[in-house]
Amino acid sequence: MIWNETKECMSRDQMVVLQNARLTKVVNRVYHNVEYYRKKMQAVGLEPGDIMGIEDIEKLPYTTKDDLRDTYPFGLFAAPQSEIVRIHASSGTTGKATVVGYTRHDIDIWSECVARALTMAGVGKGSTIQVAYGYGLFTGGLGAHYGAEHLGATVIPMSTGNTKKLTTMMEDLGATAIACTPSYLLHIAETLEAEGRIADIKLKSAICGAEPWTEAMRIQIEDKLKISAHDIYGLSEIMGPGVACDCIHHTGLHVYEDHFLPEIITPETLKTAASGETGELVFTTLTKEGIPLIRYRTKDLTSISYDKCECGRTLARISRFKGRSDDMLIIRGVNVFPSQIEAALIEMGETSPHYIMEVDRVNNLDILQMKVEVEDRYFSDEIRELEALTKKIERTIRDAIGLAITVKLVEPRTIERSMGKAVRVIDKRKLV
Repeated sequence: MIWNETKECMSRDQMVVLQNARLTKVVNRVYHNVEYYRKKMQAVGLEPGDIMGIEDIEKLPYTTKDDLRDTYPFGLFAAPQSEIVRIHASSGTTGKATVVGYTRHDIDIWSECVARALTMAGVGKGSTIQVAYGYGLFTGGLGAHYGAEHLGATVIPMSTGNTKKLTTMMEDLGATAIACTPSYLLHIAETLEAEGRIADIKLKSAICGAEPWTEAMRIQIEDKLKISAHDIYGLSEIMGPGVACDCIHHTGLHVYEDHFLPEIITPETLKTAASGETGELVFTTLTKEGIPLIRYRTKDLTSISYDKCECGRTLARISRFKGRSDDMLIIRGVNVFPSQIEAALIEMGETSPHYIMEVDRVNNLDILQMKVEVEDRYFSDEIRELEALTKKIERTIRDAIGLAITVKLVEPRTIERSMGKAVRVIDKRKLV
């Protein structure tokens, strides 16, 4: 059994003792092995001995994605190249790629964390899991793959692309679990539904991540496929998938805080947020050797709870993400998150969660427009039915985000499907 009860059910006091020991060790490691960190700590008058435990965490400087780019490619590595057995990197779509390295020990820890997450979704030694994340520099595919093998499950390394082949293999090989992005799983569900094949598959659970998704979307996926869908969280800078995952009760994602120390800060002040308050998630890696990170700002917005879960785990839980601070759109002075719009659409029940939001600026005024997919029947009914639904959607979204919006309804499958992270927003203000 991969559920590590020794770590996942220990008391808060026991966890703090473990974290204290591991934090002091990792601070020593980066100070003596990473010149960049040593200079940052010296700049604020810090030495390793000043950090006695997690109560001193606020003394340490933050790390950001810019720090990884400024030291590209290997400037934050704390292990010699001879000990690095794997390299992963981000896509670098908004700048230089962020490069991360793993020692053999790091890969073992990562595999165990993903395996522990998969057990929350009911995946076990007798399971067959189809991994439909991308393989390669992206951490999703290999992270899920190694975790499933560590667990003893049978792995189908499907990767992304060719949905027809994926669904055929899912049926023929009897896949009981799948790991992919939630938007792609919804596309898979639609494909199976259109072909009348949902009853032919043996899928029982899904482990979805790599993009924000709402509770309503989880329920929709479960209803369509008759499975249990779970939210797995990770980011390549910290490790990859398997930093946190939700259990069968879906009351937050359990953080493997024996390896990753979480904090919630207020982005505007960079101070620790009040208990239960939503803020930016910050991680310190406690056991990584290749590229340990201190107080890494994830930009993900969430809150944290330390009460015991119904499943018996005492691990800290982070709530489902509201979005990312750098994905937040400011439109006419109003903060807008795509997840707010997705939740409003799904709650209506008359549209699909497939949409494209475009923000433009006309005569110095921000304009918000959307394309939303609806069922074929609305295009065969009288035009007033389509107009009525358009106005209803515009009212629903306006009530959700507090802004007027122009909606155009489009036919099913008009909006391009993504097999990786879904593209929901086109901000044309940034293109001029």
